[in-house]
Amino acid sequence: MEFILQPLTLLTFFPLVGVLVILFMNSEMKTAIRWVALVTSLITFGISLWVLSIFTVSSPDLQLEAKYPWIAVAGWNIYYYLAVDGLSILLVLLTAFLTPISLLSTWTAVEDRVKDFMIFFLLLEVGMMGVFLAQDLFLFYIFWEFTLIPMYFLIGIWGGPRRMYAAVKFFLYTMAGSILMLVAILFLGIQTDTFNVPTMLARLPDLYATSITPQTQMLLFIAFAAAFAIKVPMWPLHSWLPDAHVEAPTAGSVILAGVLLKMGTYGFLRFNIALFPDATVAAAPWIALLATIGIIYGAAVSYAQTDVKKLVAYSSVSHLGFVMLGLFALNPQGVAGAILQMINHGLSTGALFLLIGMIYEQTHTREIKVYGGLWKITPIFGTIMLIASLSSMGLPGLNGFVGEFTILLGAFGSKAIGNPWFAGISAIGVIMAAVYILYMFQKVFLGPAGEITHHHDLKDLNWRELITVIPLVIFMFWIGLYPAPFFNILAPAVEKLLSALPL
Repeated sequence: MEFILQPLTLLTFFPLVGVLVILFMNSEMKTAIRWVALVTSLITFGISLWVLSIFTVSSPDLQLEAKYPWIAVAGWNIYYYLAVDGLSILLVLLTAFLTPISLLSTWTAVEDRVKDFMIFFLLLEVGMMGVFLAQDLFLFYIFWEFTLIPMYFLIGIWGGPRRMYAAVKFFLYTMAGSILMLVAILFLGIQTDTFNVPTMLARLPDLYATSITPQTQMLLFIAFAAAFAIKVPMWPLHSWLPDAHVEAPTAGSVILAGVLLKMGTYGFLRFNIALFPDATVAAAPWIALLATIGIIYGAAVSYAQTDVKKLVAYSSVSHLGFVMLGLFALNPQGVAGAILQMINHGLSTGALFLLIGMIYEQTHTREIKVYGGLWKITPIFGTIMLIASLSSMGLPGLNGFVGEFTILLGAFGSKAIGNPWFAGISAIGVIMAAVYILYMFQKVFLGPAGEITHHHDLKDLNWRELITVIPLVIFMFWIGLYPAPFFNILAPAVEKLLSALPL
């Protein structure tokens, strides 16, 4: 009973309660199934708020630990070990926040096999929570791989015309990188005998400091980085992302952009930087180079898109490039800005995918050229789309500006990167974002009415759709106007993380 009622265990596995209830429901009870899934996710969000209420903001250490012996085979002792700190608490809250919003967006969008969809979505939430809370490398790997399965089916069953191609590509890319990470985990466990240590992650750097050479540390860094860079995705490992986003159902795109991509950036933060400090400092300029290329490339390719959903998908390559640049600035401004930008990207890009899905339900097309003049017909939809667009391009007063400004501030003064040109070139990406986003908004909402606008009786957002997107808008303004509470949560853990680096 103590194990079940432990806050982080309850937070991670409570969605399984909804899965079990839905399993015993008749598949024809679609509305009831939707309500069970939604209520389950809302209770999970409530549990995450309880976790936040008992979380000590001023402490840099792991908190609310759930640590139990799990697997004991041939002298190996692998632990079930969950904990949370300032590096992960905001991502946990983001996951719990976006899940019910995503489910609410499916109310009319998903009509086929509703029971299966809700089961897979709740299972996906379990996996995502586990990734952000696991403190044992083996347990982390289990949760990491587990998320592949429900996301594969969400894309493959409920996606667009090329759904199977996108689902298989997503699965194979992520699996390929994960194999290298598994090899590195096994090497670390055997080499340092950490399979006998319950506090595996906390003590790992001390345990292998004298037994692993810098060259080996760099090889391990690369093995972990391969898995995380694919998930981010970093240029040039990004090609699976546009296909997955475009073919995924709306809820799948929201959770993919909002949470699953952050598993990659979180992996760099929690594992590469924390476990391989020497290799991290050595690799920082190279990561900054790839991040800068990704920022410019993602923005340029976004401008070239004719499909509005693909435009937003490629923008993620650019935005996540900023996150990687901030992480490997390896100073408090850059890292804190990067973590906050993970949250910002989930809010703004999640809102854009929701809004694109809402108009797609009416028109069944995402081609920019067939729209035009939507502002006059759907002013509420246009207003919220404008706010989300301005948030995505980093307008002062909205959340995107705070994250990007802090990242560039950290990158300009970074000793690890060692060259302010990376930050200077990346700043051009902010201007390019304004170009492609305003271009999209002008084509879709302003100017003369397009083909779709002429031939469809388009309706503005209804109450359910407003309830879906308004919470995201509230946080866009909150973080943009008053980000101090978020930085206060991050500061102690970020300072502790960076204090171990040889800078």
